[in-house]
Amino acid sequence: MVLRVGTSGWHYPTGRGTWNGIFYPLPEDRERGFDELRFYAERFNTVEVNSTFYGQPRAQVTLGWVRRTPADFDFSIKLHQIFTHPAMTGAAVKQDDVDQFKGGIDPLAAAGRLGVILAQFPSRFHRSPEAEAYLGWLLRTFSDYPMAVELRHRTWSDARADTLTLLDAHRAAWVQIDEPKFDSSIRQDLRPNGHDLFYLRLHGRNAAQWWVHQEAEDRYNYLYSPVELAPIAQKVRDARALVKKIYLYLNNHFSAQAVANATTLRTMLDAPVTVRMPAELVERFPDLDGVPTLPRARLL
Repeated sequence: MVLRVGTSGWHYPTGRGTWNGIFYPLPEDRERGFDELRFYAERFNTVEVNSTFYGQPRAQVTLGWVRRTPADFDFSIKLHQIFTHPAMTGAAVKQDDVDQFKGGIDPLAAAGRLGVILAQFPSRFHRSPEAEAYLGWLLRTFSDYPMAVELRHRTWSDARADTLTLLDAHRAAWVQIDEPKFDSSIRQDLRPNGHDLFYLRLHGRNAAQWWVHQEAEDRYNYLYSPVELAPIAQKVRDARALVKKIYLYLNNHFSAQAVANATTLRTMLDAPVTVRMPAELVERFPDLDGVPTLPRARLL
C-alpha cells in the first residue's frame, strides 16, 4: 500500500493567506535560487495541482516539475475547468481541449510521476441522465489515467448505488471530501469505493465563509484540531487494508494551515515528516511542537 499526503497547491504568494513568512521565507530573506516546489517536495511526497483548473497544462512546465522534484514524488492534476465547469468558460469541450490536456501532462505520465487526474465538479452539477452520460464520456476519454471524481451535490449520494456502478465501471475513485455540510451537500462515509485508489480531500469546515466571503481564499481559512483529525486518520488506517494507493490532500491552504495539518496527519499515520520544517511554521501552530525545525529565516 502506498500512502501519499500533501496539500492542494504549493504556491500562495499573495493575499492575507500567503505562505510567505510561514512555510517559505519572505522574498527578501530568500537565498539565490530558492525554489518553492523543490523545498515543498523535500517535505511531502505529493501535491495536488490546482493551476491546471485555470489554464491547460503545458508540457514544458510539467517537464520542469519532474526535473525539480525527487523520483518518488508525484503530482495529481486537476482537470481544466472546461471539462467540469462549462458555465464558467461558456464553451463546449472539443477534441483539441482533450489533446491539449493530455499533451500537457505527458511528461509526468512518461516519467511515472503522474498520480491521479482529479475531476472536480461544482455543487450545481446535479445527478441527471445527462450528467451521468457526460461523466461516463469523461471517464472513457481519460481511461488511460487513474481518475478521481469529486461530486458535491447530494443527488449523487442519494443514488449511491447507481453512482458507484458508474464510477466502478471505469475504476474511478469517488473522491471523499471533508467540508461544511449543508442541506444540498453530498453525504459520504470517507471510505474507498474500490481496491485501487482512495482519494480524500480536506477542504476545512469554515461554514460561515463557505458561500459568503470577501476573498475566495477566506473559504479555506480553517485549521483542523488534532481531535478533528483523529477520526479522519482512523478512516485512512482502515482504508490501508483495502486499497493499493491512498492520496490525502489538505485544501485549507489559508496561511499554510494545510501544511500544518498535513504534517500532523502524517505523524498520526506513522509517516512523519523527517526533514526540518521552518521555525516560523512550528511556532505559529503549537500542535507541531516537537517537529524538527530549521534556523529562523534560513530555509535552505
